[in-house]
Amino acid sequence: MKYPVSSSLRHKGKVIELDAAREMVVLLGVNGDVIGSLSWDFVIDQILAYRKVSVQKEVRSEPRIALAFRVRYNSPEGLRFESRAGGIGGGGLFIESQTPLPVGTRLAMEFSFPEKSQEWMPAKGTVAWVCPKADQYTFSPGMGIRFTEIAEDVRDRIHELVKSIQNMGQAA
Repeated sequence: MKYPVSSSLRHKGKVIELDAAREMVVLLGVNGDVIGSLSWDFVIDQILAYRKVSVQKEVRSEPRIALAFRVRYNSPEGLRFESRAGGIGGGGLFIESQTPLPVGTRLAMEFSFPEKSQEWMPAKGTVAWVCPKADQYTFSPGMGIRFTEIAEDVRDRIHELVKSIQNMGQAA
């Protein structure tokens, strides 16, 4: 189905085509030439990333804590990044990034807790959600990573750390 752009002054004359067979959104120029296309997955991810959330539903199955620590990760293309993580729990972590990777991206990573900064713990994960800009829930842009492969001893260390920091908070 084709939808002409008529209200937008910047894009008047262009056409948006919804290609249901390929699950693509295609942008056509005023002459009918293809300017570009996006998959429905990408469009949906972008809408979800930018929406205003009044009440964020908690979908985590394990407790988490806010904690700043170092994380290194590789993209599927082999690019290597080093960043700061802003929180962690047994199910995953939040990586601060000005250019978060798309939802569904798989990464290999390693992270280091402040008390033993030279010890790196490996894990694999998938980008579960993206925060493209700071908002009321996250103080910096980035991406939530769900662990897909993590050694049991590493997960145990995360659980111990979460529990100890939660106990310190309750004692205060």
